[in-house]
Amino acid sequence: MKEFEELIGYKFKNKRLLTQALTHSSSIGSGVANERMEFLGDSVLSVVVSKYLYDNLKSQTEGYMTKLRAKLVCEEALYKYAVKIGLGERIIMGKGEENTGGRNRKSILSDAFEALIAAIYLDAGLNRATDFILPFIPDIAALKSGNLITGDYKTALQEIVQQTAGSTIVYQQTGEKGCDHEKVFFANVIVNGVTEGSGSGKSKKESQQQAARAALIKMGYND
Repeated sequence: MKEFEELIGYKFKNKRLLTQALTHSSSIGSGVANERMEFLGDSVLSVVVSKYLYDNLKSQTEGYMTKLRAKLVCEEALYKYAVKIGLGERIIMGKGEENTGGRNRKSILSDAFEALIAAIYLDAGLNRATDFILPFIPDIAALKSGNLITGDYKTALQEIVQQTAGSTIVYQQTGEKGCDHEKVFFANVIVNGVTEGSGSGKSKKESQQQAARAALIKMGYND
């Protein structure tokens, strides 16, 4: 735990809070795992991000800030935050869950990240939780640019491309390699007949997401 505390930049006074935040229900059952902390962490995260946007995007409307907040706190975004601190390796879970890919499952990692926020909040209050959360949020220059992409890359690309009437998007699976249990898939995304991005992943869906991400970056959008 000491190594992880150093990684996240916070030393818990009550170590049991950290243990509970990292405990998945598959390990010991609900009630003493991290579900309740996840609930609290979700609210703390929303408050912190809302305050950050309110303070720094003074000319933006409520509707714009609501949509931006949704992108910053969605499951995909939280999953990426969790990956940055290697949270999947720290989660305490049952063997069955682990053997079926639980340590890399987006729902589990995003939930654990929210629980970790709650643990810090309970241990030290809102200011310290804010200090933990804000480094994961893109800087104001990126937010103000309007070119921020988080979450579902395919949906984001579709929304952008469809701003031009008659535009088309086609995903093309270009191959796969590896054994059945370690297979990697490859895909291209073709916009208006031109290949704009390529990607790979452990599933066809993931390969298409990564192809869309590559296309968005090519178009000048920030990830």
